[in-house]
Amino acid sequence: MSPADVWLRACYAAPGFVLAFVGIPVYVLLPKFYTDVVGANVALVGVLLVVLRLADGITDPAIGTLSDRTQSRWGRRRVWIVAGSLPLAASLYLVLVPPELGPTAAALWFGGSLAVLYLSWTAVAVPYEALGLELSEDYDARTALLGWRDSAVIVGTLAAAAAPVVIQRAAGWGGSGPDERNTYWVLALIYAPLVPLACFVCARFVPERAPRPPGGRFRWRALAANRPFMILLLSYTVAAIGSNLPAVLLPFYVKYVLGSEQAAGFLLLYFCVGAGLLPMWVWISQRTDKRPAWVGAMLVNTGAFAGVFFLGAGDTVGYGILVALSGVGFGGTLVIPSALQADVADYDELRRGHRQEGQLLGAWSVARKFAAAAGVGVALPLLDLAGYVPNAEVQSPRVLLTLRACYCLVPVGLNLIAIAIACYYPLTRERHARVARLLARRRARAEARGA
Repeated sequence: MSPADVWLRACYAAPGFVLAFVGIPVYVLLPKFYTDVVGANVALVGVLLVVLRLADGITDPAIGTLSDRTQSRWGRRRVWIVAGSLPLAASLYLVLVPPELGPTAAALWFGGSLAVLYLSWTAVAVPYEALGLELSEDYDARTALLGWRDSAVIVGTLAAAAAPVVIQRAAGWGGSGPDERNTYWVLALIYAPLVPLACFVCARFVPERAPRPPGGRFRWRALAANRPFMILLLSYTVAAIGSNLPAVLLPFYVKYVLGSEQAAGFLLLYFCVGAGLLPMWVWISQRTDKRPAWVGAMLVNTGAFAGVFFLGAGDTVGYGILVALSGVGFGGTLVIPSALQADVADYDELRRGHRQEGQLLGAWSVARKFAAAAGVGVALPLLDLAGYVPNAEVQSPRVLLTLRACYCLVPVGLNLIAIAIACYYPLTRERHARVARLLARRRARAEARGA
């Protein structure tokens, strides 16, 4: 790989780092921060997250379609990436640095700042991911390229997980109350400026392909006719719901089931293992094919996690081992679906006669946000119904059983369903090669007619 290729991939990966940081505090850390430190109403926080996520899903197909049809001197995608980064940075600061408010007002502050963050995140993320699908037409090169992006996502996630611990230890702060507020203030000062900086680097140094004829209006029926895409989307969505439940419940499970305050450390371990072994899954997909690599990664990830249900107070070593084993499969569950998106975009172009990565990624983003909303919307209200008491030293047996079931059993069952669906994904290496040949002939004929 030449230095120019390394530079291109690094510049494209840069926004992935900062977008990952936006995700970790919102989905994993901030719900508990707002309920236990800021004092927001736990049920209202859960309801607001569900409502905002579902409402946010409406914007994804619209922005994807607009991105497909945008014409500017910066191309179709890059103008969105830069423009959306500014309100994204501002809303990130607001959600990380809430004022002193009552329970209802604190929840509403969370919801209001999060609404702006979601909209601006979509304006950046959907065109950014669509840009990645355009950068290579090679079946295996796509996996390697998107592996860089997804590695940056994992590194950004690691940074987000480690940053609170590093800041607190460097400043000599504790892990709750005013010190935790100060921690998030420092995070906001660091990361808010990084968002527009990383997006500008990507827009400045990553070229777009020459634009092809834009697609038409967004139609779910047309996407539903793309069988490979729908199988990929359905399997991913089911698995994502399964992964979002433990993501939301991790701090609660570690504190109240294991009796530990090291949730960030376990999260760090999981993502370190995933980041370190992500290239292994790229290699496996290149030596075999993407579908078996994807299914294998999900099996490893799910099989290791199943043992978590049987752990109890003090079982931190056993939990750490299971977290690490589950992390082995994590990198593959991240990078392989990304590479498959590019392949189904080719198939979609062959069927419909035009390129529309933005629409495909818009639908994908809706599914991702639905999964996140389902995870939060199920987990937090169920805890509340079970009798969860914020900041209590111990929780009732009913709460602990609810935590175990939602943190482990439900995700494992959903992941097994996702694996069964993924086995029907039809676009193998050989079939994609046939699609690529047909597309090349069509483009050659179109160029000959234009000449």
